[in-house]
Amino acid sequence: MIAALLVAAYLCGSVPFGLVVAKMRRVDLRKVGSGNIGATNAARALGKGMGALVLLLDAGKAAGPICVALRLVPEGPWKPWWVSAVALCAFLGHLYPVFAGFAGGKGVATALGCFAVLSPVAAGLGAATFVVVFGVTRMASVGSLVAVLLFPVWLVLCGSGPAVLCLSGVLLLFILVRHRDNIRRLWNKNEQRF
Repeated sequence: MIAALLVAAYLCGSVPFGLVVAKMRRVDLRKVGSGNIGATNAARALGKGMGALVLLLDAGKAAGPICVALRLVPEGPWKPWWVSAVALCAFLGHLYPVFAGFAGGKGVATALGCFAVLSPVAAGLGAATFVVVFGVTRMASVGSLVAVLLFPVWLVLCGSGPAVLCLSGVLLLFILVRHRDNIRRLWNKNEQRF
């Protein structure tokens, strides 16, 4: 059952909602803006409303499998670890989607979906961090990076367990790697503003 949950989570995470939503508008996100299929590029190419829709869908495709895992995984000391593994599989599905040639998004919205279920208060604080930093800088990448870097602090303050803390560390590393081009542009002071 756990193996099935892990595979199902990866497949759910692999649904490229950015591409699906953009295709309804006859736009290929991979050929506009940054070429990324996530919410930020969708917002730039399709408008803020469509960007918000992609964000919600990308978060939901992680939250759904986690909710199922919380119900189906038997109680015990390993349950938090298995549930975190399901979250990781959904996240990796978004980054490396089998339905989109393994070229996915950067993972911020999907990570938000993971922690909206696993630690809602910390997720709210992370989202608020993004909103404040983005509001000041008008750069989604800066908002995302600051929110992700501070997120383990929010988890600790919310009393999250070791499985969730380890998950956050792994997701943080992946998100930083996926933002390496943004970090390079920030360093060179030519990152795009909204």
